[in-house]
Amino acid sequence: MPLSDSHKKRVTTALILLPLLALAITLRGWPEFVLLAALSSAGLWEFYSMFWSGGRHAPLKAAGLALGVLILYAGKTGQPWMILGALIGAFWVCNLWFLCRYAERPEDQGEESSYGRASVLLTGLLYLPVMLQFLLGFERMEIILVLLATFASDTGAFYAGSLIGGPKIWPRVSPKKTWAGSLGGMTTSVGVCLLAGAVDEFWLAGAGAGRPWWMWALLGAGLNVSSQFGDFFESALKRRLGVKDSGTLLPGHGGVLDRIDSLLLAVATYAGLDAVFHFFRGAAN
Repeated sequence: MPLSDSHKKRVTTALILLPLLALAITLRGWPEFVLLAALSSAGLWEFYSMFWSGGRHAPLKAAGLALGVLILYAGKTGQPWMILGALIGAFWVCNLWFLCRYAERPEDQGEESSYGRASVLLTGLLYLPVMLQFLLGFERMEIILVLLATFASDTGAFYAGSLIGGPKIWPRVSPKKTWAGSLGGMTTSVGVCLLAGAVDEFWLAGAGAGRPWWMWALLGAGLNVSSQFGDFFESALKRRLGVKDSGTLLPGHGGVLDRIDSLLLAVATYAGLDAVFHFFRGAAN
């Protein structure tokens, strides 16, 4: 079956990005940091531009990108206080921006002058660099596991939804997604994690060694749910703001944020579940 132009663009983009990703994971260290900083900066710019289109509020966008890199640097160097400081700084920049706009036109009750619009700077930092910085603390094979489970979730959902169809899961948010697709994604994600658990002593080099099978199944389910939630969130956000894609940087894929929306919450979910598993295994011993 010949590939459509859209699929050709997707394949071409994947062939360009995957070697870069594989190289960064292999080398770790600063190459990994640079890749994450680039992804975070591109995604943040797209996120801010959905709210502040064109050249509006360029200084705020630049401040967000700089703070995002600082958060990732703090994650790389193991300085959580710096992450907290960056978020507190962003919070007060939002407050100051809102105060200045209110003082200038207190009678303006439009959405552009609302505090919610001012808080976009802080929200973007929580959405992207704070989530991505967890990757810097993962072992190499843990990163691969999260990427594989997320990819399997998206792929399983796409093919199950396309082949089976059926009732929509949340039509007002994402009209094309079905319950069949959701269950297909859940099945493939859990399957990937169970397979990882079956060979964890060799494949994960001890990262998850000794976990019972149900922990691996729960991990797969958690990664799938968080992946779907991340996709739903960005879909609803784009519809609310009236944009088709978050950007145009990746041919056939839209923007960077369109490609990593499923991954962002999945990364934090893995970090949280891994900590919970370690706690319970430690308590049991």
